[in-house]
Amino acid sequence: MYAWILILLLLAVMAVAYQLGIRRAISSAGGFSRINTLHSLPAYYGLYAALWAGIPSLLLMGIWIGFQDQIVASLVTANLSSDLLDGQSAGHVNLILNDIKNLATGNIVSVNVTPEIQAAADQFARLERIANWSMWLAVLAVALGGMAYAWQKTEPRMRARNRVESIVLLIMVICSLIAILTTLGIVLSVLFESLRFFQMISPLEFFFGTEWSPQIAMRTDQVGASGAFGAIPLFTGTLMVSLIAMLVAVPIGLMSAIYLSEYASRHIRAIAKPVIEVLAGIPTVVYGFFAALTVAPVIRDLGAAIGLQVASESALAAGLVMGIMIIPFVSSLSDDVINAVPQSMRDGSYALGATQSETIRRVIIPAALPGIVGGILLAISRAIGETMIVVMAAGMAANLTANPLDSVTTVTVQIVTLLTGDQEFDSAKTLAAFALGLTLFLVTLTLNIIALSIVRKYREQYE
Repeated sequence: MYAWILILLLLAVMAVAYQLGIRRAISSAGGFSRINTLHSLPAYYGLYAALWAGIPSLLLMGIWIGFQDQIVASLVTANLSSDLLDGQSAGHVNLILNDIKNLATGNIVSVNVTPEIQAAADQFARLERIANWSMWLAVLAVALGGMAYAWQKTEPRMRARNRVESIVLLIMVICSLIAILTTLGIVLSVLFESLRFFQMISPLEFFFGTEWSPQIAMRTDQVGASGAFGAIPLFTGTLMVSLIAMLVAVPIGLMSAIYLSEYASRHIRAIAKPVIEVLAGIPTVVYGFFAALTVAPVIRDLGAAIGLQVASESALAAGLVMGIMIIPFVSSLSDDVINAVPQSMRDGSYALGATQSETIRRVIIPAALPGIVGGILLAISRAIGETMIVVMAAGMAANLTANPLDSVTTVTVQIVTLLTGDQEFDSAKTLAAFALGLTLFLVTLTLNIIALSIVRKYREQYE
Protein backbone atom coordinates (compact mmCIF):
# COMPACT_ATOMS: atom_id res chain seq x y z
CA MET A 1 0.00 0.00 0.00
CA TYR A 2 1.23 3.47 -0.84
CA ALA A 3 2.93 5.34 1.99
CA TRP A 4 1.73 8.73 0.74
CA ILE A 5 -1.88 7.68 1.35
CA LEU A 6 -1.00 6.97 4.97
CA ILE A 7 0.74 10.35 5.22
CA LEU A 8 -2.38 12.11 3.90
CA LEU A 9 -4.46 10.17 6.40
CA LEU A 10 -2.14 11.26 9.22
CA LEU A 11 -2.46 14.88 8.09
CA ALA A 12 -6.23 14.48 8.25
CA VAL A 13 -5.96 13.04 11.77
CA MET A 14 -3.78 15.99 12.78
CA ALA A 15 -6.36 18.41 11.39
CA VAL A 16 -9.11 16.66 13.37
CA ALA A 17 -6.91 16.70 16.49
CA TYR A 18 -6.35 20.44 16.01
CA GLN A 19 -10.08 21.16 15.93
CA LEU A 20 -10.83 18.84 18.83
CA GLY A 21 -8.02 20.40 20.89
CA ILE A 22 -9.52 23.85 20.39
CA ARG A 23 -12.99 22.67 21.34
CA ARG A 24 -11.63 20.78 24.36
CA ALA A 25 -9.85 23.90 25.60
CA ILE A 26 -12.92 26.09 25.20
CA SER A 27 -15.23 23.57 26.85
CA SER A 28 -12.80 23.03 29.77
CA ALA A 29 -12.77 26.79 30.34
CA GLY A 30 -16.56 26.88 30.53
CA GLY A 31 -17.38 28.22 27.08
CA PHE A 32 -16.48 31.24 24.96
CA SER A 33 -17.47 33.64 27.71
CA ARG A 34 -14.71 32.27 29.98
CA ILE A 35 -12.02 31.88 27.34
CA ASN A 36 -9.88 34.42 29.18
CA THR A 37 -9.30 31.86 31.94
CA LEU A 38 -7.14 29.79 29.58
CA HIS A 39 -3.39 30.14 29.99
CA SER A 40 -2.88 30.22 26.20
CA LEU A 41 -4.94 30.97 23.14
CA PRO A 42 -7.18 28.07 22.04
CA ALA A 43 -5.12 27.62 18.86
CA TYR A 44 -2.12 26.53 20.96
CA TYR A 45 -4.19 23.76 22.55
CA GLY A 46 -5.17 22.64 19.06
CA LEU A 47 -1.54 22.69 17.91
CA TYR A 48 -0.55 20.74 21.00
CA ALA A 49 -3.05 17.99 20.14
CA ALA A 50 -2.05 17.99 16.46
CA LEU A 51 1.64 17.65 17.30
CA TRP A 52 0.97 14.75 19.66
CA ALA A 53 -1.08 13.04 16.97
CA GLY A 54 1.41 13.63 14.16
CA ILE A 55 4.99 13.55 15.43
CA PRO A 56 5.06 10.14 17.21
CA SER A 57 3.15 8.45 14.37
CA LEU A 58 5.39 9.94 11.67
CA LEU A 59 8.49 8.87 13.58
CA LEU A 60 7.12 5.34 13.91
CA MET A 61 6.28 5.28 10.21
CA GLY A 62 9.78 6.39 9.24
CA ILE A 63 11.45 3.80 11.48
CA TRP A 64 9.09 1.08 10.25
CA ILE A 65 9.76 1.83 6.57
CA GLY A 66 13.50 1.96 7.24
CA PHE A 67 13.67 -1.52 8.77
CA GLN A 68 10.77 -3.34 7.09
CA ASP A 69 12.65 -4.48 3.98
CA GLN A 70 15.61 -5.74 6.00
CA ILE A 71 13.42 -7.74 8.36
CA VAL A 72 11.33 -9.24 5.56
CA ALA A 73 14.47 -10.09 3.56
CA SER A 74 16.05 -11.79 6.57
CA LEU A 75 12.90 -13.86 7.16
CA VAL A 76 12.79 -14.93 3.51
CA THR A 77 16.53 -15.74 3.51
CA ALA A 78 16.14 -17.87 6.62
CA ASN A 79 13.66 -20.11 4.81
CA LEU A 80 15.84 -20.65 1.73
CA SER A 81 17.46 -24.04 1.42
CA SER A 82 21.13 -24.49 2.17
CA ASP A 83 21.70 -25.86 -1.35
CA LEU A 84 20.81 -22.43 -2.74
CA LEU A 85 23.00 -20.44 -0.33
CA ASP A 86 25.98 -22.63 0.54
CA GLY A 87 29.24 -21.40 -0.90
CA GLN A 88 27.68 -18.21 -2.26
CA SER A 89 29.16 -14.78 -1.62
CA ALA A 90 27.18 -11.99 -0.01
CA GLY A 91 26.84 -10.30 -3.38
CA HIS A 92 25.35 -13.41 -4.99
CA VAL A 93 22.89 -13.80 -2.09
CA ASN A 94 21.80 -10.19 -2.64
CA LEU A 95 21.24 -10.95 -6.31
CA ILE A 96 19.02 -13.89 -5.35
CA LEU A 97 17.04 -11.64 -3.00
CA ASN A 98 16.65 -9.03 -5.73
CA ASP A 99 15.27 -11.69 -8.08
CA ILE A 100 12.83 -12.78 -5.38
CA LYS A 101 11.69 -9.18 -4.86
CA ASN A 102 11.33 -8.62 -8.61
CA LEU A 103 9.32 -11.80 -9.00
CA ALA A 104 7.08 -10.81 -6.07
CA THR A 105 6.41 -7.38 -7.58
CA GLY A 106 5.95 -8.63 -11.14
CA ASN A 107 9.24 -7.32 -12.55
CA ILE A 108 11.74 -9.12 -14.78
CA VAL A 109 14.09 -11.59 -13.08
CA SER A 110 17.58 -12.57 -14.21
CA VAL A 111 17.42 -16.30 -13.38
CA ASN A 112 15.20 -19.22 -14.15
CA VAL A 113 12.24 -19.30 -11.80
CA THR A 114 12.47 -22.53 -9.82
CA PRO A 115 9.72 -23.74 -7.46
CA GLU A 116 11.85 -22.69 -4.49
CA ILE A 117 12.33 -19.17 -5.88
CA GLN A 118 8.61 -18.91 -6.62
CA ALA A 119 7.75 -20.05 -3.08
CA ALA A 120 10.18 -17.48 -1.66
CA ALA A 121 8.60 -14.76 -3.81
CA ASP A 122 5.13 -15.73 -2.60
CA GLN A 123 6.38 -15.62 0.99
CA PHE A 124 8.01 -12.24 0.38
CA ALA A 125 4.77 -10.80 -1.04
CA ARG A 126 2.76 -12.23 1.87
CA LEU A 127 5.14 -10.81 4.49
CA GLU A 128 5.13 -7.43 2.73
CA ARG A 129 1.34 -7.30 2.89
CA ILE A 130 1.33 -8.26 6.55
CA ALA A 131 4.02 -5.68 7.33
CA ASN A 132 2.20 -2.93 5.46
CA TRP A 133 -1.12 -3.57 7.16
CA SER A 134 0.63 -3.81 10.52
CA MET A 135 2.32 -0.48 9.87
CA TRP A 136 -0.99 1.16 9.02
CA LEU A 137 -2.63 -0.17 12.18
CA ALA A 138 0.30 0.72 14.42
CA VAL A 139 0.76 4.22 13.00
CA LEU A 140 -2.93 5.07 13.19
CA ALA A 141 -3.12 3.64 16.72
CA VAL A 142 -0.22 5.82 17.81
CA ALA A 143 -1.81 8.87 16.16
CA LEU A 144 -5.13 8.28 17.88
CA GLY A 145 -3.36 7.52 21.16
CA GLY A 146 -1.40 10.78 20.94
CA MET A 147 -4.61 12.69 20.23
CA ALA A 148 -6.30 11.04 23.23
CA TYR A 149 -3.31 11.87 25.45
CA ALA A 150 -3.42 15.53 24.42
CA TRP A 151 -7.19 15.56 24.97
CA GLN A 152 -6.72 14.23 28.51
CA LYS A 153 -4.00 16.76 29.35
CA THR A 154 -5.91 19.77 28.05
CA GLU A 155 -7.09 22.00 30.87
CA PRO A 156 -7.20 25.77 31.45
CA ARG A 157 -4.02 25.81 33.54
CA MET A 158 -1.93 23.87 31.01
CA ARG A 159 0.82 26.03 29.46
CA ALA A 160 -0.01 24.99 25.89
CA ARG A 161 1.92 27.83 24.24
CA ASN A 162 5.11 27.01 26.15
CA ARG A 163 4.85 23.33 25.28
CA VAL A 164 4.15 23.97 21.60
CA GLU A 165 7.03 26.41 21.34
CA SER A 166 9.33 23.93 23.07
CA ILE A 167 8.33 21.18 20.62
CA VAL A 168 8.85 23.48 17.63
CA LEU A 169 12.23 24.54 18.99
CA LEU A 170 13.22 20.89 19.42
CA ILE A 171 12.17 20.19 15.82
CA MET A 172 14.32 23.07 14.56
CA VAL A 173 17.29 21.86 16.60
CA ILE A 174 16.89 18.34 15.17
CA CYS A 175 16.71 19.73 11.62
CA SER A 176 19.89 21.72 12.26
CA LEU A 177 21.62 18.63 13.62
CA ILE A 178 20.52 16.63 10.58
CA ALA A 179 22.11 19.23 8.29
CA ILE A 180 25.30 19.27 10.34
CA LEU A 181 25.52 15.49 10.64
CA THR A 182 24.84 15.06 6.92
CA THR A 183 27.71 17.40 6.10
CA LEU A 184 29.93 15.60 8.59
CA GLY A 185 28.97 12.23 7.13
CA ILE A 186 29.80 13.37 3.60
CA VAL A 187 33.17 14.72 4.70
CA LEU A 188 34.05 11.60 6.69
CA SER A 189 33.02 9.22 3.91
CA VAL A 190 35.15 11.11 1.40
CA LEU A 191 38.01 11.34 3.89
CA PHE A 192 38.09 7.63 4.73
CA GLU A 193 37.99 6.60 1.07
CA SER A 194 40.72 9.13 0.30
CA LEU A 195 42.91 7.67 3.04
CA ARG A 196 42.50 4.26 1.43
CA PHE A 197 43.62 5.77 -1.86
CA PHE A 198 46.68 7.39 -0.29
CA GLN A 199 47.64 4.02 1.17
CA MET A 200 47.98 2.78 -2.42
CA ILE A 201 49.30 5.96 -4.07
CA SER A 202 51.78 8.36 -2.51
CA PRO A 203 50.34 11.83 -1.77
CA LEU A 204 53.47 13.32 -3.32
CA GLU A 205 52.74 11.53 -6.58
CA PHE A 206 49.10 12.60 -6.48
CA PHE A 207 49.59 16.29 -5.68
CA PHE A 208 52.83 16.87 -7.58
CA GLY A 209 52.77 14.28 -10.38
CA THR A 210 52.40 15.53 -13.93
CA GLU A 211 51.01 12.37 -15.57
CA TRP A 212 47.35 11.38 -15.19
CA SER A 213 46.49 7.94 -16.56
CA PRO A 214 44.26 6.17 -14.01
CA GLN A 215 43.03 3.42 -16.33
CA ILE A 216 44.42 -0.08 -15.93
CA ALA A 217 47.36 -0.55 -18.26
CA MET A 218 46.80 -2.80 -21.26
CA ARG A 219 50.38 -2.60 -22.54
CA THR A 220 53.73 -2.59 -20.82
CA ASP A 221 54.75 0.61 -22.59
CA GLN A 222 51.72 2.53 -21.34
CA VAL A 223 52.36 5.44 -18.94
CA GLY A 224 52.92 3.83 -15.56
CA ALA A 225 52.34 0.10 -15.90
CA SER A 226 49.79 0.25 -13.05
CA GLY A 227 48.43 3.70 -13.92
CA ALA A 228 49.65 7.23 -13.23
CA PHE A 229 47.86 9.42 -10.70
CA GLY A 230 49.57 12.79 -10.95
CA ALA A 231 46.75 15.34 -10.60
CA ILE A 232 48.64 18.48 -11.61
CA PRO A 233 47.11 18.45 -15.15
CA LEU A 234 43.64 18.29 -13.61
CA PHE A 235 44.34 21.16 -11.22
CA THR A 236 45.79 23.37 -13.94
CA GLY A 237 42.89 22.59 -16.28
CA THR A 238 40.35 23.43 -13.56
CA LEU A 239 42.09 26.69 -12.71
CA MET A 240 42.44 27.68 -16.38
CA VAL A 241 38.78 27.10 -17.25
CA SER A 242 37.59 28.74 -14.01
CA LEU A 243 39.87 31.75 -14.53
CA ILE A 244 38.59 32.30 -18.07
CA ALA A 245 35.02 32.01 -16.82
CA MET A 246 35.59 34.53 -14.03
CA LEU A 247 37.28 36.97 -16.41
CA VAL A 248 34.04 36.93 -18.37
CA ALA A 249 31.48 36.72 -15.55
CA VAL A 250 32.85 39.15 -12.96
CA PRO A 251 33.26 42.30 -15.09
CA ILE A 252 30.06 41.77 -17.07
CA GLY A 253 28.02 40.72 -14.05
CA LEU A 254 29.28 43.52 -11.83
CA MET A 255 28.88 46.23 -14.47
CA SER A 256 25.37 45.03 -15.32
CA ALA A 257 24.47 45.09 -11.61
CA ILE A 258 25.75 48.67 -11.26
CA TYR A 259 23.81 49.77 -14.34
CA LEU A 260 20.56 48.10 -13.26
CA SER A 261 20.72 49.41 -9.69
CA GLU A 262 22.06 52.94 -10.29
CA TYR A 263 21.44 54.04 -13.88
CA ALA A 264 18.59 52.04 -15.43
CA SER A 265 15.02 53.26 -15.27
CA ARG A 266 12.35 51.15 -13.63
CA HIS A 267 11.00 50.06 -17.01
CA ILE A 268 14.39 48.91 -18.30
CA ARG A 269 15.21 47.23 -14.98
CA ALA A 270 11.89 45.36 -14.98
CA ILE A 271 12.78 43.88 -18.38
CA ALA A 272 16.57 43.47 -18.19
CA LYS A 273 16.88 41.83 -14.76
CA PRO A 274 14.53 38.87 -15.50
CA VAL A 275 16.17 38.39 -18.91
CA ILE A 276 19.63 38.16 -17.30
CA GLU A 277 18.37 35.77 -14.64
CA VAL A 278 16.94 33.49 -17.34
CA LEU A 279 20.55 32.51 -18.08
CA ALA A 280 20.70 30.78 -14.69
CA GLY A 281 17.74 28.56 -15.61
CA ILE A 282 19.19 27.18 -18.84
CA PRO A 283 20.39 23.56 -18.37
CA THR A 284 24.14 23.16 -18.47
CA VAL A 285 23.85 20.57 -21.24
CA VAL A 286 22.38 23.30 -23.45
CA TYR A 287 25.38 25.49 -22.68
CA GLY A 288 27.55 22.49 -23.54
CA PHE A 289 25.89 22.10 -26.94
CA PHE A 290 26.25 25.84 -27.56
CA ALA A 291 29.95 25.68 -26.66
CA ALA A 292 30.66 22.57 -28.75
CA LEU A 293 28.62 23.45 -31.84
CA THR A 294 28.94 27.24 -31.98
CA VAL A 295 31.67 28.78 -29.83
CA ALA A 296 34.39 26.15 -30.36
CA PRO A 297 34.14 26.20 -34.20
CA VAL A 298 34.18 30.02 -34.20
CA ILE A 299 37.32 30.09 -32.05
CA ARG A 300 38.93 27.44 -34.23
CA ASP A 301 38.16 29.37 -37.42
CA LEU A 302 39.40 32.66 -35.97
CA GLY A 303 42.59 30.98 -34.80
CA ALA A 304 43.17 29.45 -38.22
CA ALA A 305 42.58 32.84 -39.85
CA ILE A 306 45.44 34.40 -37.89
CA GLY A 307 47.71 31.37 -38.09
CA LEU A 308 47.07 29.81 -34.66
CA GLN A 309 46.50 26.11 -34.13
CA VAL A 310 43.37 25.66 -32.06
CA ALA A 311 42.16 22.28 -30.81
CA SER A 312 38.65 21.19 -31.70
CA GLU A 313 37.94 21.20 -27.94
CA SER A 314 39.63 24.02 -26.05
CA ALA A 315 39.70 25.51 -22.58
CA LEU A 316 38.89 28.91 -24.06
CA ALA A 317 35.57 27.75 -25.51
CA ALA A 318 34.52 26.08 -22.27
CA GLY A 319 35.62 29.05 -20.17
CA LEU A 320 33.79 31.62 -22.31
CA VAL A 321 30.50 29.74 -22.24
CA MET A 322 30.87 28.96 -18.54
CA GLY A 323 31.44 32.66 -17.90
CA ILE A 324 28.19 33.47 -19.70
CA MET A 325 26.40 30.90 -17.55
CA ILE A 326 27.80 32.40 -14.33
CA ILE A 327 26.91 36.03 -15.14
CA PRO A 328 23.51 35.84 -13.35
CA PHE A 329 25.16 34.64 -10.12
CA VAL A 330 27.38 37.69 -9.98
CA SER A 331 24.86 40.15 -11.41
CA SER A 332 21.83 39.21 -9.33
CA LEU A 333 23.63 38.99 -6.00
CA SER A 334 25.62 42.16 -6.61
CA ASP A 335 22.45 44.00 -7.64
CA ASP A 336 20.66 42.97 -4.45
CA VAL A 337 23.63 43.99 -2.31
CA ILE A 338 24.02 47.38 -4.02
CA ASN A 339 20.31 48.10 -3.58
CA ALA A 340 20.68 47.25 0.11
CA VAL A 341 23.16 50.12 0.64
CA PRO A 342 21.28 52.84 2.60
CA GLN A 343 20.07 55.75 0.54
CA SER A 344 21.44 58.08 3.20
CA MET A 345 24.99 57.16 2.14
CA ARG A 346 24.19 58.22 -1.43
CA ASP A 347 22.56 61.43 -0.27
CA GLY A 348 25.52 62.28 1.94
CA SER A 349 27.93 61.76 -0.94
CA TYR A 350 25.85 63.95 -3.26
CA ALA A 351 25.63 66.62 -0.56
CA LEU A 352 29.43 66.77 -0.43
CA GLY A 353 29.54 67.47 -4.15
CA ALA A 354 30.40 64.02 -5.49
CA THR A 355 29.11 62.98 -8.88
CA GLN A 356 27.10 59.80 -9.42
CA SER A 357 30.11 57.89 -10.75
CA GLU A 358 32.25 59.04 -7.83
CA THR A 359 29.53 58.02 -5.41
CA ILE A 360 29.40 54.57 -6.96
CA ARG A 361 33.18 54.10 -6.95
CA ARG A 362 33.97 55.56 -3.52
CA VAL A 363 30.84 54.93 -1.45
CA ILE A 364 28.45 52.30 -2.84
CA ILE A 365 30.96 49.69 -4.08
CA PRO A 366 33.08 49.77 -0.87
CA ALA A 367 29.93 49.55 1.26
CA ALA A 368 28.56 46.64 -0.80
CA LEU A 369 31.91 44.89 -1.14
CA PRO A 370 31.19 42.11 1.40
CA GLY A 371 28.10 41.01 -0.55
CA ILE A 372 29.89 41.36 -3.87
CA VAL A 373 32.69 39.14 -2.58
CA GLY A 374 30.08 36.59 -1.55
CA GLY A 375 28.57 36.62 -5.02
CA ILE A 376 31.97 36.20 -6.66
CA LEU A 377 32.75 33.33 -4.28
CA LEU A 378 29.52 31.62 -5.27
CA ALA A 379 30.42 32.11 -8.92
CA ILE A 380 33.89 30.61 -8.39
CA SER A 381 32.40 27.59 -6.64
CA ARG A 382 29.95 27.19 -9.50
CA ALA A 383 32.75 27.36 -12.04
CA ILE A 384 34.92 24.86 -10.22
CA GLY A 385 32.05 22.39 -9.90
CA GLU A 386 30.83 22.57 -13.50
CA THR A 387 31.14 19.36 -15.50
CA MET A 388 28.93 19.17 -18.59
CA ILE A 389 30.29 22.23 -20.37
CA VAL A 390 33.87 21.05 -19.87
CA VAL A 391 33.09 17.55 -21.13
CA MET A 392 31.48 18.83 -24.31
CA ALA A 393 33.70 21.85 -25.04
CA ALA A 394 37.11 21.27 -23.40
CA GLY A 395 37.45 17.52 -23.73
CA MET A 396 38.67 14.85 -21.35
CA ALA A 397 42.38 14.79 -22.16
CA ALA A 398 44.59 15.46 -19.13
CA ASN A 399 47.05 17.84 -20.75
CA LEU A 400 49.49 19.89 -18.68
CA THR A 401 49.46 23.15 -20.60
CA ALA A 402 49.10 26.88 -20.11
CA ASN A 403 47.69 27.41 -23.59
CA PRO A 404 43.90 28.08 -23.45
CA LEU A 405 43.63 26.95 -27.06
CA ASP A 406 44.51 23.36 -26.12
CA SER A 407 42.20 20.63 -24.89
CA VAL A 408 42.14 20.19 -21.10
CA THR A 409 40.09 18.45 -18.46
CA THR A 410 39.00 19.33 -14.93
CA VAL A 411 38.73 17.62 -11.58
CA THR A 412 34.95 17.23 -11.74
CA VAL A 413 35.07 15.68 -15.20
CA GLN A 414 37.55 13.07 -14.01
CA ILE A 415 35.44 12.30 -10.94
CA VAL A 416 32.48 11.54 -13.19
CA THR A 417 34.67 9.50 -15.52
CA LEU A 418 36.16 7.43 -12.71
CA LEU A 419 32.78 6.62 -11.17
CA THR A 420 30.89 5.88 -14.40
CA GLY A 421 29.83 2.29 -14.97
CA ASP A 422 30.51 -0.77 -12.83
CA GLN A 423 33.51 -0.02 -10.65
CA GLU A 424 35.32 -1.84 -7.87
CA PHE A 425 35.79 0.34 -4.82
CA ASP A 426 38.98 -1.48 -3.90
CA SER A 427 41.02 -0.18 -6.82
CA ALA A 428 43.11 2.96 -6.90
CA LYS A 429 41.32 4.05 -10.06
CA THR A 430 37.95 4.36 -8.33
CA LEU A 431 39.31 5.64 -5.02
CA ALA A 432 41.09 8.43 -6.91
CA ALA A 433 37.68 10.06 -7.39
CA PHE A 434 37.34 10.46 -3.62
CA ALA A 435 40.81 11.99 -3.36
CA LEU A 436 39.88 14.49 -6.05
CA GLY A 437 36.61 15.24 -4.23
CA LEU A 438 38.46 15.82 -0.96
CA THR A 439 40.83 18.19 -2.72
CA LEU A 440 37.91 20.18 -4.13
CA PHE A 441 36.37 20.35 -0.67
CA LEU A 442 39.56 21.74 0.84
CA VAL A 443 39.90 24.31 -1.95
CA THR A 444 36.31 25.46 -1.44
CA LEU A 445 36.83 25.65 2.31
CA THR A 446 39.92 27.79 1.80
CA LEU A 447 38.01 30.14 -0.50
CA ASN A 448 35.28 30.50 2.12
CA ILE A 449 37.79 31.33 4.83
CA ILE A 450 39.42 33.97 2.64
CA ALA A 451 36.05 35.47 1.73
CA LEU A 452 34.95 35.57 5.38
CA SER A 453 38.11 37.41 6.35
CA ILE A 454 37.51 40.00 3.61
CA VAL A 455 33.87 40.40 4.60
CA ARG A 456 34.81 40.82 8.27
CA LYS A 457 37.40 43.46 7.46
CA TYR A 458 35.09 45.68 5.43
CA ARG A 459 32.08 45.06 7.62
CA GLU A 460 33.97 46.44 10.60
CA GLN A 461 34.89 49.48 8.53
CA TYR A 462 31.39 50.40 7.35
CA GLU A 463 29.14 49.37 10.23
